Amino acid sequence: MDTPRSSWRNTTHDWANAVDLDHLASIRRDPDAFAPGGVPHLVLEVVAYAADEAEHNGRGGGHCVVTLHPDGSVSVADDGRGTDTRRDEHGQIVKKPVMATRDLRFFDHPGAQLLPDGRPRRGMSVVAALSEWLVHTNRRRNGSWTQRYEHGVPVSDLTPVAGDGPSGTVVRFRPDEKLRAAGAWTAGELIRLAAPWQHLSVEVDDRRAG
Repeated sequence: MDTPRSSWRNTTHDWANAVDLDHLASIRRDPDAFAPGGVPHLVLEVVAYAADEAEHNGRGGGHCVVTLHPDGSVSVADDGRGTDTRRDEHGQIVKKPVMATRDLRFFDHPGAQLLPDGRPRRGMSVVAALSEWLVHTNRRRNGSWTQRYEHGVPVSDLTPVAGDGPSGTVVRFRPDEKLRAAGAWTAGELIRLAAPWQHLSVEVDDRRAG
């Protein structure tokens, strides 16, 4: 049912703000602060959303696959409900702005939860802002789409994709070169770091050469 955006309650992100350029720029100015430890921290920021879904989906748990690609990109695919997407009073499809705006629960919040690496959780916008590109593919019961971002800014519209499977989200991102060069890390490290999320089983598919 189409409803006015003004009636939508903000829980994790501000529905009225599709892109927060100042927020994204502040992250890019200080990558060491927002991605301590490099790429593994960014992976945990994404997997944390899959863990949220797994804990509250009513099925007793969930599963996600982290794929490490040869080009240095990483994809995280989960079996959750997919990112909230609605139709406003003008019939326009609006997706929750998880990539391009701050997560109201965590960013700059002194009581933000810690990720398994011991660092504060700040949200998906950190991953988007610190990536050369990010592609967000979303499958929900009410429609499926994909969208591309560059350093957190959308560079494509929502593009419909076939709803050819169960609901869920795939986030594939290529971190900035400085972060990719920050140090070697293994698939085993990611599995170990994700272990505290008891409701989520994490599989790592390492396709990198060597």
